Amino acid sequence: MTIPRILLISGSTRAASTNSAALRTIAADAGPDLEVVQYEGLTDLPQFIPGQEPEPPAVLDLHRRLGAVDAVLFCTPEYAGMIPGSLKNLLEWTIGNADLSDKPVAYVNVAYEGRGEAAVATLRTVVGYAGAEIVEAACGRITVVQNDIGPDGLVGNAEARARLNAAARALADHVRRPAEPLTSVKLDNRG
Repeated sequence: MTIPRILLISGSTRAASTNSAALRTIAADAGPDLEVVQYEGLTDLPQFIPGQEPEPPAVLDLHRRLGAVDAVLFCTPEYAGMIPGSLKNLLEWTIGNADLSDKPVAYVNVAYEGRGEAAVATLRTVVGYAGAEIVEAACGRITVVQNDIGPDGLVGNAEARARLNAAARALADHVRRPAEPLTSVKLDNRG
């Protein structure tokens, strides 16, 4: 089988975000049996306008990136009780093109215990509406605090780092699993 390709999408636009640091850490630790690509175009996306033609270049780039991967891993903060508007905007651009339809997706929540549940609920609702397949085995809370981020911008906390990488591996393992075999169907009654 080919090496699974996972697109990492942070819902944060803040440079010092623990969400983005968590995804950078996954990318840094991926290894040769997993290809991860970080999406950096969140702030480049224009406001979603249904039916806009032609689609802006940043949107076409998003479609291309989503089409080139096997799965997507999200990490997002909670703003005002839901996912940030910039991430919701990104997800809205995916609906008309069915970019996430049947695509395996997962999320990691790096907020403190008791925080971020509304963002997770909103994300699950929107990706579910988009037709994505949520891979529960790769989803979860892995708390990362600002003090866990080293000068290299990566998570230095060994336990959190191991759990982040385990989430990415669980998503990759889901992608690697063999497809269910098709059953043959007899189309006529002639023995």
